[in-house]
Amino acid sequence: MIRYKHAVVDGNKIFYREAGPANSPTILLLHGFPTSSHMFRNLIPALADSYQVVAPDLPGFGFSDAPDRKRFRYTFENLAKVIDSFTQSIGLKRFAIYVFDYGAPVGLRLALTHPERVTAIVSQNGNAYEEGLSEGWNPIQKYWKEQTAQNRSALRDFLKPEATKWQYVHGVQDESQVAPESYELDSALLARPGNDEIQLDLFLDYASNVALYPKFQEYFRIKQPSLLAVWGKNDPFFLPPGAEAFKRDNPNAEVHFYDTGHFALETHHQEIAGAIRNFLGRKLSLKATAA
Repeated sequence: MIRYKHAVVDGNKIFYREAGPANSPTILLLHGFPTSSHMFRNLIPALADSYQVVAPDLPGFGFSDAPDRKRFRYTFENLAKVIDSFTQSIGLKRFAIYVFDYGAPVGLRLALTHPERVTAIVSQNGNAYEEGLSEGWNPIQKYWKEQTAQNRSALRDFLKPEATKWQYVHGVQDESQVAPESYELDSALLARPGNDEIQLDLFLDYASNVALYPKFQEYFRIKQPSLLAVWGKNDPFFLPPGAEAFKRDNPNAEVHFYDTGHFALETHHQEIAGAIRNFLGRKLSLKATAA
């Protein structure tokens, strides 16, 4: 059974979903834009018999607090610091990370800071290579280069309800498999007063993640973490070459593609859960034996 909780980090409430026995190996699920831990509603029960599964909402997303931009800078570095403090506040010492979209630069920052705490990485359309960036990033990259009010305003189209729905259904073979509450909830939360500026700040700061790609890749080469990529191959933002690239730096990385879009869990959560169980069952048992 999933439990719905809050932890307080630096005076802000962080909402999270938790399931599974506390004495089992832990998986930390990190969501992306424009969603929340709600995206893991089907995956969590599919893993919770064998794992402790924890899925927080990032600050400004889902049911976590959205501190005022005057007292909290919405950067990926700060999001990672909050999640780092969150894991420590609820007593997580070692965990695998499941990273999706924005969750990738957050989770990989954790891995750089605390490599000894990260037991494995599952990347579901969580990019760390420039070849994984599609042309869909062009308007955002234009804003990185020219930080004008006009270029910032142009990105508001990404925050519209129709854009959110499109992210869910693009590349999906049967749109009737995508639950409407997924994109409707995201749209409702995006529409909260002031949330648009939070999202635009993060669009701008995503450039810091691309700048860190070489560091992430160096981590893959040197640490050789157990890494599984489970990728919706029709993702309009993060392309399949971004998944294949993991094997360049980490030859033991395993890559699986699914005939779906960005939000692959909406249509393939059972297949992805199976791949995770197989992967972690092998990798974590090997590490336990080696220890």
